[in-house]
Formats: sequence, structure tokens, C-alpha cells
Amino acid sequence: MSNFRRAPIPIQEQRRAWDQWNSEARIDRLPEASQRQAEVVEATVAGLQRNDLSIIDVGCGTGWMCARLARYGQVTGADFVDSTLEGARKRLPMVQFITGDIFQLDLPLQSFDVAVSLEVLSHVADQSAFMARLTSLLKPGGTLILATQNRPVYERWGSVAPPAPDRIRQWVNASELKALLVPYFERIRVSSVVPAGHQGYLRIVNSEKLNKLLSLVIPSRVIERAKEMAMLGNTLIAVATKR
Repeated sequence: MSNFRRAPIPIQEQRRAWDQWNSEARIDRLPEASQRQAEVVEATVAGLQRNDLSIIDVGCGTGWMCARLARYGQVTGADFVDSTLEGARKRLPMVQFITGDIFQLDLPLQSFDVAVSLEVLSHVADQSAFMARLTSLLKPGGTLILATQNRPVYERWGSVAPPAPDRIRQWVNASELKALLVPYFERIRVSSVVPAGHQGYLRIVNSEKLNKLLSLVIPSRVIERAKEMAMLGNTLIAVATKR
């Protein structure tokens, strides 16, 4: 299944699609990729050694990551699906949730210490503009933590559903993600988590029989880590510092 670019999708259609998706999303029982993303986000934010941070979660959905970040300071969750945020506001009164298109929201510029965006980039039509917008919200020296689908893996993962007609799908690879970050950020680190895919060369890499044999001499976690370092995880995670 290949990635592709398509004509612009009206924002109202996108809202309806994501409202339905979020209504079915799990909050407490997260998929493995989300759990691993959360581990990286929390470790990075904890490493700043502060509890007075100003944090924004762009495309926060149900607010599940906001809940984990609240211990580190004041959290703002932004999404364009208000019906989803209604539930989040009830569950998480300590988080400020705002509704609207991130490009149009009247947010204070250069006011956030940390910007988090998980699995949003691939659903944005103008990815360069999205990166510029995130940059504009961060203070100089602020930290960006961004996760997105890894195109080479998703294109070789037979269980991935075809693109919905009312959602944008623009996956990137690690090099393309770095290229989007370079104009605005330094100290860029891109990693991958949760190896997946069973087509093409990944049919061999992720062969259950082969990996079982290898695990007799190499611990399974070491094998998985090697795949992640080779950017064969299904999710790319970038951590970078605003110039």
C-alpha cells in the first residue's frame, strides 16, 4: 500500500472523521505504539527537571497524554474536535483544552517550553507550515517532541487499512522528517519504536521463525532494539530544540 497526496479535504469533513475515531479511541488501554510514545515524551520532559513548564499538546484528541504531562506544569491541549474535548475537560479539569484549527487559534507566540504532537503530522496537508506553526509557539530553546507514522514500515504492513476518504494521509520517512525539522531546530534526534511490517524486506526482518531462532543466542529485546535503531519501528519519534 503506497502513501499518496490528495486534493484538500474540507475541514468539516475532517472534523467529523476524527470525532468518530476519537469516540472509539481507548483512553486507559493504549496500543503499544502509544505506550512507547508516552515513555519517550515523559522521559524527555522529566529530563528537563522542572515542574513549572508551559506545555502544549497539539492534536491532543482525548487528552490521554495531557493527563501524564500535568505533573510537569501547566498543560494546554488543542484539537479541532470539540465533542471529543468535552469529555476531556470533565476528566481533566487541571488541563486547559481549546478547540480549533492550530493554524487559526489565537495562541501566545513563543510562550511554551514544550510542544508535543503525536501522530498528527501525517494528517496535515502542509507539513512545512505545520512545523513552522509549532516553532512559533515555542520559546527559544524550547523542546519539540513529535511522533508520526513511519512510511517505509506502513507501506509494508498488510494490516494497515486503506485511507479513509475524509482524512489526509501523508506518511514520511526518517530523512523527510529530519528535513522538515532542520530549518527550525537543532540537536535533532529521530528514533523509531515498535518494529512491524510483513511485506517486502520486512517479511524477512520480522519473520517469526527467524527471530525465534535468533533469540536463542541474542535476547529478544536486543533484536527489537536493533530494528528500532535501523528505523524499522512503525512510529518515528523526533526530539529537537528550537534554535
